[in-house]
Order: sequence, then structure tokens, then C-alpha cells
Amino acid sequence: MFSDESLFHNSLMSLYLIAPPTFISLIFLQAPYGKHHRPGWGPNLPPPLAWFLMESPTLWLTLLLFPHGQHSSNPKSIILITPFLIHYFNRTCLYPLRLFNSPSKKTSNGFPLSVALMAFGYNLLNSYLQSRFVSHYKIYDVGCCFWFKFFGGVVVFLSGLWINVWSDKVLLRLKGEGKGYVVPKGGLFEFVTCPNYFGEIVEWLGWALMTWSWVGLGFFFYTCANLVPRALANHKWYLEKFGEDYPKNRKAVIPYLY
Repeated sequence: MFSDESLFHNSLMSLYLIAPPTFISLIFLQAPYGKHHRPGWGPNLPPPLAWFLMESPTLWLTLLLFPHGQHSSNPKSIILITPFLIHYFNRTCLYPLRLFNSPSKKTSNGFPLSVALMAFGYNLLNSYLQSRFVSHYKIYDVGCCFWFKFFGGVVVFLSGLWINVWSDKVLLRLKGEGKGYVVPKGGLFEFVTCPNYFGEIVEWLGWALMTWSWVGLGFFFYTCANLVPRALANHKWYLEKFGEDYPKNRKAVIPYLY
């Protein structure tokens, strides 16, 4: 039997170990949902249901584990876990509702159950690590050091959250207009193809700064491994679809760089 500490450290190691193969595999084979949907991946779920189910561990597992940590009643611990829960309340509850209410759901190709199950497994692992670290394993500083790291990180996190939510709303609005895929314009869409992914990467960079931990850094590392190849595939898709009409100065995910 593993002790809780052994389970935690082995899970953390797993988070780092799965990031490189995730990045490499997604460079060559994109997850088949959204504009990359294709047959051969088994039965499909309605996208709102798929997003709700696969993201749900980030809420229910976090709320289940958090009260059992030795720091669960520490105000710093509660404050620290709050941004994590805010992001995943949006992703688990609000985003599926926006999908459900979007006119574009009538033309959706569905979301493969197999992909949703893989994402569900990752969210189990990551939610366990983040909630267990914040509530039990983190050492909370007595002085001001915690607050410097927290407020510095939360500014980065909230900036990324705003970018992520705004970009998702723009994309859903364009799909809801019933014109098929069009070239998004305005805001960060003038600089990158996937500002929604850029926003999420920025969020978890902020989280890594807030937690100041290998756990938070591993989450950021895996987010990049997952979203950067997806952004590159989306960028290539837009270039192939719109050709000369697609702005050549746009990068895939990092403004001016990549």
C-alpha cells in the first residue's frame, strides 16, 4: 500500500512524465473534436455534456479532498484554491451552458467519448495534485512572502482568465451567426490564432507563481504540452482554409513569437 505522501509524489512525477509524450503525440495526431473532428474514435457525446463530465473532477474531487488537508482551515489555503475553483466553475458549468445555448450546437459533430474519458482521467490526476498540495503539503509562510507571490500570480492569472473567457465568447458568437467558419477579428485575434489557448496558458503560469511549487509548474508545463500543438494545428487549418485571406502576421498562440 502506498502512503499518502508516496501517492502524492508518484502522481506528481506522473504529471511531468506524461507531458512530453502528450506534446509529441499531439504534434502528429490532433484530438478529434471541434474543427478537427473525424470518425473512428467511437461514440460521440453532445459537446456540452462532454465538457461538463470531463471537467467535473476539478470541482467535486477538489471539494471532496480539500477539507481533509491539515491546512484546510487556514485562510491562506482557502484563498489560494479559490482561483483554481473559479476557472473550473467557468469551464465545468458556465462554458457548457454557453455551448448548450449556442445556435451552433445544431451543426455540432459531437465530442468523442474516448477523448472525454482521457481528459476525465487527466483531471482526476491534476485535481488531486493541486487540491492536496494547497490543502495539505504546502508550507505557508508566516511573513509577507506568501502575499507577494500570491498577488503577483493572481494578476497574471486573472489576465489570462479574462483573455480565455473573452476569446471563447467571440468564437461562440461567430459560430452562432450560422456563417460557418470565418476569420476571427479584434483584440488578441489580431495577434494570434488561438487567444483562448494563450489565455489559459497565462492563467496557469499565474497559478504556478501563486503556488510557487513543482505542482503548479507541472500543471503549467502540461498545459503548454497540450495546448501549443492544438494551437499550431488550428493555425495551419485556418491558413489552409482561408489561404491569402488569412492574416500572415498572426502567430499561432504566443503574440509575436510562436
